[in-house]
Amino acid sequence: MKTDFIHYTSEDNLLRISMYGEFGDRPCLLYVHGLKGFKDWGFVPYAGEYFAKRGMTFIAFNFSHNGVGEDLMTFTEEEKFSRNTFSLEVSEVREVVRLIMHTDFFGDYLVSHELGIIGHSRGGGIALLAASQSPDIKAAATWASVSTFDRWDKKTRQAWKKKGYHEVVNSRTGQVLHMGLGMLADVEKNSKSTLNVLEAAKNLQKPLLLLHGSDDEAVPYYEVETLNIYADTALTQMKLIPGSGHTFGAKHPFEGSNPALELLLGHTLDFFQAELR
Repeated sequence: MKTDFIHYTSEDNLLRISMYGEFGDRPCLLYVHGLKGFKDWGFVPYAGEYFAKRGMTFIAFNFSHNGVGEDLMTFTEEEKFSRNTFSLEVSEVREVVRLIMHTDFFGDYLVSHELGIIGHSRGGGIALLAASQSPDIKAAATWASVSTFDRWDKKTRQAWKKKGYHEVVNSRTGQVLHMGLGMLADVEKNSKSTLNVLEAAKNLQKPLLLLHGSDDEAVPYYEVETLNIYADTALTQMKLIPGSGHTFGAKHPFEGSNPALELLLGHTLDFFQAELR
């Protein structure tokens, strides 16, 4: 069962949210998408149904400035995309956490449910930052996560500042999106402090599952190894999905599951069943 919601944040930004399963006395998982991702991309609805059928509530949402508009499938809000920042995304995850744990937005919150978070790709870094800051998040899992947001060399930064934007190409559609100067300024100011993903992993002090494809073409496998080095070994598991790329064999539009995706979901389910009441 899927239920859709609309929420306006404290900064009056629109969040489109989907909930799979029932809200109540069951563990809840919050999914955080990555760059060029969205709540209805490829495997996300399948994952939502997967966890809901196995006794968990699964919540996914679109960041207010991810660029995907009312049709939920295409990047029609290019101007918003250009104004997005990592700090804004962290704040929006924390706002959704508050809705889940401290309001009746999704249903009666005076019930016994614990919250876990899952982040894919860039969303993995955002999820780790939010989890390190929020006591409401009891456990975290990352799928093909980045280990840093500081990903551009000096030449790229110089060109970015000169043009006023950095081009991001959607390889599936060929659409060219622009990251504005605000994103670069956010990284240059905060990558070693409030946006430091490795420090978030180091200071997490919560159960952490790191999953990564061995053949990831977008985020090299050494990034998950780095996260694993920084994280608390007593609380962290790292698992490789053999022969898998950045999206674990899934495409958009979704063409069905595959062994790599099932392995990813199975590891994630086992982890949260063990760590969440």
